[in-house]
Amino acid sequence: MVRARRIWVAAAALLAVAGASPGSAVAQGQPHSTAEALTEGADGTLPPGWGITGGRSAPRLVWRSDRPVPMGDARVEFRSGGRLLGIPRPAEDGRTFRLRLDAGRPGPLRGLEVWSGGRRLDVTGRPPAALAARPPAPLPANAVDPGKPGSYHTKTGEYRLKSVRLPGFAAPVEMRAVVVAPTGARGPRPLALFLHGRHHTCYKGRSITGDWPCAAGTKPVPSHRGYLRDQKLLASQGYMTVSISANGINGQDGAAEDGGAQARSSLVRLHLAQWADWAEHPDTAPAVVRDAPRADLSRVMLVGHSRGGEGVNRAALDSLYPPPAAQDGYHGAVRWTIRGLVLIGPTVFGQNPVPDVPSATILPGCDGDVSDLQGEVYVDGTRAVSRGSALHSAVYVIGANHNFFNSEWTPGQAAAPAEDDFSDDPHHHDPVCSQHSATRLTATQQHRAGSTYIATAARLFLSGDDRVRPLLDGSGRRAPSADPARVLSHAVGGRRDAGFLPDGGVSVTGARLCAAIDPAPARTCLGQGAKGGSPHFAQWETDREAGRRAIALRWTRAGTPARVRVKDPISLSGDKALALRLFVPPNSRGTRLDVSVTDASGRKAVLGKAGIDGLPGSERTASYWAREIRVPLTAAGRAGLDLHSIKSLELTPRSGSGRAWLMDAWGWRPGLPAVRPAELPRVDVGRTTVAEGDSGERTYRVPVEVSGHGSGQVRVYVLDPVTGQGKDRLVTVHPGGHDIDVPVVVKGNTRYGTDVTHDILVKAVHGAVVGSYRGGITVHDDDPAPAMTVTPLADRVTEGKSLKWRVSLSEPVDVDMGTAFTAVAPATGPELSTKDVSARWLGETSGSSPDPERPLSKVPGGLFLWVNIPAGSTSTDISIPIVKDRVAEPAESVRFQQLDDRTDRPRPGGLELTGTVLDAS
Repeated sequence: MVRARRIWVAAAALLAVAGASPGSAVAQGQPHSTAEALTEGADGTLPPGWGITGGRSAPRLVWRSDRPVPMGDARVEFRSGGRLLGIPRPAEDGRTFRLRLDAGRPGPLRGLEVWSGGRRLDVTGRPPAALAARPPAPLPANAVDPGKPGSYHTKTGEYRLKSVRLPGFAAPVEMRAVVVAPTGARGPRPLALFLHGRHHTCYKGRSITGDWPCAAGTKPVPSHRGYLRDQKLLASQGYMTVSISANGINGQDGAAEDGGAQARSSLVRLHLAQWADWAEHPDTAPAVVRDAPRADLSRVMLVGHSRGGEGVNRAALDSLYPPPAAQDGYHGAVRWTIRGLVLIGPTVFGQNPVPDVPSATILPGCDGDVSDLQGEVYVDGTRAVSRGSALHSAVYVIGANHNFFNSEWTPGQAAAPAEDDFSDDPHHHDPVCSQHSATRLTATQQHRAGSTYIATAARLFLSGDDRVRPLLDGSGRRAPSADPARVLSHAVGGRRDAGFLPDGGVSVTGARLCAAIDPAPARTCLGQGAKGGSPHFAQWETDREAGRRAIALRWTRAGTPARVRVKDPISLSGDKALALRLFVPPNSRGTRLDVSVTDASGRKAVLGKAGIDGLPGSERTASYWAREIRVPLTAAGRAGLDLHSIKSLELTPRSGSGRAWLMDAWGWRPGLPAVRPAELPRVDVGRTTVAEGDSGERTYRVPVEVSGHGSGQVRVYVLDPVTGQGKDRLVTVHPGGHDIDVPVVVKGNTRYGTDVTHDILVKAVHGAVVGSYRGGITVHDDDPAPAMTVTPLADRVTEGKSLKWRVSLSEPVDVDMGTAFTAVAPATGPELSTKDVSARWLGETSGSSPDPERPLSKVPGGLFLWVNIPAGSTSTDISIPIVKDRVAEPAESVRFQQLDDRTDRPRPGGLELTGTVLDAS
């Protein structure tokens, strides 16, 4: 669980951007002294929708939406001023999210924000109207179409084994799966294992939850059955297939620091171990496995959707480089070989792709869940990490959403309630992704395209059929079975063995070497003027990253070259072409660039022209995505260049004006080399919780384990416990060594505060892999919280006055303390209605209007009062303004009960605010 640094109360206006509903407005207690205001003009309040709760337990920052936030694969994140505060935990109502706060003083917060998968959740506002998007022209057909069914009939069945215990999860996790096998196939068959993503877990009728285990009378959501069409296509082509269920992880991974990646890896490998046993002892297998061809465990492909993608990536990593036993739920021998991965709309919270296992990452252009398309990191993040012989492909499917790759997440096909994750905004038609846009795919079209490209990966990774490689490696071919979907690809690795990498030692003239992630507009690649996002620049858990760069070109007239020079000349000898990954703004047309190279002696040759159009895109899509452009090297040979010693690359615009971004350029030749995983050191960061103590100082060190073989480089980010900003350093690691040394000094005291976390992040740079990427020292505050009481200041008033109460602490503390109250019906007598209180106050508090008139306890979504007592203070006042009307009526009452911040329900025996209003007529 990522934990926030201490939240200091400040007023903040929320930005108006596309795509989401506002959070419910709340009432915040005013500071007892105006000196508590922390920003110029601030009144000490939190923005609408936000509050701070917590008594004896640690304080929590709370945000409440005015509508349920669907359970999905992207994490909900709290941010302030663009920096990550932490990952909140959802309440049972699906609307409320809480983040435990840590001690420290980060200074004023100038904007609390809620994000998920690159999209803002807590805002109003509509994006500007955009022109209708046009799909690109169809690519030429590939010589072989892997989407065609094979010659085998198929047989489907299921198995269920004893549930398993996984580290960190209280309830056992199910071991169940659906198998689709070819009938009549001879000999051992390659195995494809599917893992679904994070979805709802239990349902009854139209009610659906994220519980685990499922309550009596409800059924598990059969997410694992959502890939039956993919499985049947593969089985018809001779592959064994199995799709496993992971509801037990989905229902319990909210507190997992890695989002459940290690648990999913354990579950995958537990199933693979069973298949290895059954291959050796067929008589012990379930009937559906026993009656099928034997699985060939030396040829395994893992297919993961969303968090399942991150889970199978971790399973591949763990199969090559064993994880620490304490973190893992599987402790047996590895008796399988993973030949490839297919990752569908995956998360990549750790940004730690396994470099030596080939992969194909499917990026849905209209993903409404993991909408930043962060899965691109499974391609970009492998550059220069290991041998580079494994092909890593990105497959961009224009018009595809997140859910429809799984039929059990698709309305009209699913057994449980389901939805289109890129839902239409009733007030705004998205030109690319609304259901009736020319570029949007239907559910059937999308699933057919997914099946085709899963089958493409199986044919390439498991069967070694190089004829299908052009569908994945940026060669610009299409599989007709996926029509009418427009599917594009690019890749790194394979036979790309030398190139111009902005992350490496290059110098740039006539363009700008830019940072993928940086808060400074002068350094960042995309900037604030971008209409949408870029998968290449998906944000990690820091506000800036060293060594993650691209080259940004901007020109106002043709003929001004941008030159990229490498420190040491590279060899393109034997290569057929120079492959550039290049992108331009979405919806743009007609960008043209001349591509030239120069050798070490200064001889130059124009290789050819690169023409590129932007992808269909809108404010809500991540369409700044690189196309692969290849120019042949024949002109360099004719000009007498020394291809063993190429020193620079030039891009010369031939368009009048424009922008472009170069991700990298490589020497390319057809075919794939054999993949031999390197022996690399593996880094895993742990977490230790220590007691603060009452006095003295003690020094602790962040637990880091380095295993495996050899040495490598990683980048370590040490996060400041106050500001959350990270300072990075490059570290060379060795197995068994203590190269990552992060000491933490803990000072004891007797003042009440909150837990403080000292976190680090680790990312592989070269010659290393990373498993558990986040950890640190959590310092537990062991001092008792002060008592909180309520004193009426004006709890019996006439119309036109304000009801007032004072919430007090028995002693001041060093952290903000807060709580929340919810309106409930009075014990007796009539209740104040929405017409009895100030309309402005009601709107700011609940987002509701006085009409239609209703009791305050019946306001849609609930009426909540958030109370915050700033650090150093002992009290705060809260009031409800009452209007004076001309209606004769009896005395009316109001009652607010304190919420339990763990259950979102009134706390038994908790504090209450009660008041009575007398008629003024």
